[in-house]
Amino acid sequence: MEIRKRKNAGGDGDGGASANGGDDPDSISVFSRSPRRIFLFCLAFRVVNAMFIQTYFNPDEHWQSLEVAHRTVFGYGYMTWEWKRGIRSYLHPMVFAFLYKLLQVTGLDTPYIMIKAPRLMQSIFSAIGDLYLYRLSDALYGGNVASWSLFCQMANWFIFFCLNRTFSNCLETVLTIMGLYYWPCIRDSSTDYPVNRKWALAIAALACAIRPTSAIIWLYVGMLELFLTPNKVKFIMLEVIPIGSLVLGFTCLLDRLMYGSWVIVPLNFLKFNFLSSGGDYYGTHPWHWYFTQGFLVMLFTFTPFSITGIFNSKNQKLSALILWALAIYSLLGHKEFRFVLPVLPIALIFSGYAFAQMEVSGSSSTSVTKKKQVPRQNLTKWSPKLRLSVFFLLATNIPMALYMSLFHQRGTEDAMNYLSDEAYKGRVKSILFLMPCHSTPYYSTLHRNIPMQFLDCTPSEEKGQLDESDRFLVNPLGFASELASNWSVPPSHIVLFASEETKLRDFMIQHSFKEVRRFFHAHFKVDRDLQSSVVVYVVNHT
Repeated sequence: MEIRKRKNAGGDGDGGASANGGDDPDSISVFSRSPRRIFLFCLAFRVVNAMFIQTYFNPDEHWQSLEVAHRTVFGYGYMTWEWKRGIRSYLHPMVFAFLYKLLQVTGLDTPYIMIKAPRLMQSIFSAIGDLYLYRLSDALYGGNVASWSLFCQMANWFIFFCLNRTFSNCLETVLTIMGLYYWPCIRDSSTDYPVNRKWALAIAALACAIRPTSAIIWLYVGMLELFLTPNKVKFIMLEVIPIGSLVLGFTCLLDRLMYGSWVIVPLNFLKFNFLSSGGDYYGTHPWHWYFTQGFLVMLFTFTPFSITGIFNSKNQKLSALILWALAIYSLLGHKEFRFVLPVLPIALIFSGYAFAQMEVSGSSSTSVTKKKQVPRQNLTKWSPKLRLSVFFLLATNIPMALYMSLFHQRGTEDAMNYLSDEAYKGRVKSILFLMPCHSTPYYSTLHRNIPMQFLDCTPSEEKGQLDESDRFLVNPLGFASELASNWSVPPSHIVLFASEETKLRDFMIQHSFKEVRRFFHAHFKVDRDLQSSVVVYVVNHT
């Protein structure tokens, strides 16, 4: 049994059969699914997906995109140390600055809309990524594989949990799928899905501008294209250099405008993360972590299907791309799930291939080509193996997606949503966060220009020196008492985790703070003590 790539139109009899209106029911069924319909379906799904996300995942979702955008539009918001060292580009935050400006002009910047709008905007990008994953799969293997690949993309728990968040990695992932679709070296050209190398280069350059580590993927694709293209000089001199220079020049001008001086972000990013291993400050993992834990957790129960699809499809280009990305990221000490998010949809395409094989194996046909697929009416009755596989994936991924999106680490989001509503009503004067740095969203959620203080964790130039966040965790009572000794006016609200609350109970009583709200946060610990709930205290003036 084999699923082969689409042939160029006119290269065999299949093309003519289709053009004549043909005798291929499945071909008609597949191509009646217009890009517009597929996009609208994906958009509806991702909008619902975005509304389901109620949890906190990683600080960068808020602090490296929304916080910067909020400061740009409304004039207040916290800029972390990365922006002071010039290792972040303003290109990604400007996407959300446009959204915030629209809300400001229309007067729709209410607490609820400010909280929901960014993820709803990201759902549009996610739907575009879904559409291009379908189109890439269709161009590679046909409509049947494309449908299964889209199913895998939407059923995967980590895609559901992460892709609608406002990380630069999420937009990078969408651009990666779009770019791969247009690259000639990734797939054969066809009349239905023409390749466009210049457009692919522009998308790749944009992805690298948004997130410099995207160059890991595009270096592989670019070298593969250079090896396969007959006119290498034209590729480099007339396409790579002009398009790359244009995008780099635009981002440099944008950063010059926003920073107030010339800042070459990719160079600063390279120096900090690769040459000085600055990211290791936030923790390290063993070299094999992506292979033995990280990527496998993201794939979850799709892993055996992706491996099967990789071996059976014999697509060495895309399978090598996954291996290349995981290997290069493994060289870095600091590792996170979201760093390798761009290659997760590629692995899910291989899962889709495996499912299409199972569907075909249950029919009377033993060979499937792009144009001659088994008629849909012969495939409506799934084999027991296919039914069991689909049930297994849904039964494992849906609970995981819902739990991670609705429950795990939701307390910090709920606490800030509550404080945003209270501040909107004028009941919050100032806030102190006695918890590990960046544990909550900040001004982009509160949306009120009132004094707030959190525990700083800027990397120190002196090795071994504890930052404020670490000093507090070592001695919560001593650190809080030192802070209180410098208060002229105490904060109106203090936010902290339950794990530190027990150590500060006497401190709260002494300084006339009483508990006002408690929000569930997590059932099990993440990287520190069990942070079971987030507690909000208010100063008692009576």
